[in-house]
Amino acid sequence: MPEDLRNRVDRQPTVAGLSESDLLARIFPRLRMAGSHTASTLLGPGDDAAIVAAPDGRAVVSIDTQVQDQDFRLLWPNGYRTTGFDVGWKAAAQNLSDINAMGATATSMVVSLTLPVDTPVSWVEGLADGLAAGIQALGATGCSVAGGDLGRGREISVTVAVLGTLDGGRAVLRSGARPGDVLALAGTVGHAAAGLALLESGIAADTLGPAERIFPDLQCRPRPPLDAGPAARAAGATAMLDVSDGLLRDGQRLAAASNVAVDLDPARLAHLAELLRPAATLLDTDPAPWVLAGGEDHGLLATFPAGIQLPPGFTAIGSVHALGTDEGPGVLIAGRAADTGGWDHFAH
Repeated sequence: MPEDLRNRVDRQPTVAGLSESDLLARIFPRLRMAGSHTASTLLGPGDDAAIVAAPDGRAVVSIDTQVQDQDFRLLWPNGYRTTGFDVGWKAAAQNLSDINAMGATATSMVVSLTLPVDTPVSWVEGLADGLAAGIQALGATGCSVAGGDLGRGREISVTVAVLGTLDGGRAVLRSGARPGDVLALAGTVGHAAAGLALLESGIAADTLGPAERIFPDLQCRPRPPLDAGPAARAAGATAMLDVSDGLLRDGQRLAAASNVAVDLDPARLAHLAELLRPAATLLDTDPAPWVLAGGEDHGLLATFPAGIQLPPGFTAIGSVHALGTDEGPGVLIAGRAADTGGWDHFAH
């Protein structure tokens, strides 16, 4: 780090200089979603627990964690410095995507934040801003942060639990795909993986042009297609899941849950790879592995009955087949078994 930047960072007020109440007083106003909480949050931060509405009698629940140096770096090898805003946005995006993948709509979040004492207060304020901005910009306007917890630790850790509603409808599970269904994708795939490769490279962040910068932007601030989940449910999707760990690995999960084979169209895969060409050219690599094994775009992989019109945002990328004799569920490419690859938290 340049000396002048190091000195500016060192002079920033840190959380060690504030009490828990003082820090919460910096955070809460930034989470009020333009002045008020949404209708689903009946009682927000300030008491021992929040109160949220569940008008349909059910709550869809998901939880996810980001840990410093496991899920993000404060300083990447290419010189990009992760902001609190980035981490807050990503925490919102990845949790909203899980609710989306059930065909549901998010209603409220609670956040647990663990911080080292030398964390700048401005970084924490940025995280709160990123949470609020992510919720709003991604279109989860019926959702707000209802409360959370603060603690001290050796590295930054952000855990978000999100609640959602099905508004009286059915959930779309991974287990409903049927032979003859169309396999379709909403959102991007491989973009976040290309962004990660650029962040981990020696190519300085400030030298990237607009065509390349989009990839690290989507790694740090994913844009899940939140309109697509409820739209898929309304259109009759038979199965669906969030693509967080790679198209092949998550396709395998859908296939296993439904006891089918999913067959990817190589022409569609080639098109998806071509969208990553600017990053691949810069890094002198093949973009195909990013499409097949790259996670964290948080698009949706879904199956639909053959012959129906796919909802807006979805593109057909393959088909669903019955299992043959002595054949287990899995992912095929043009009829041939594919190595599932992808991200595994305990293998990386």
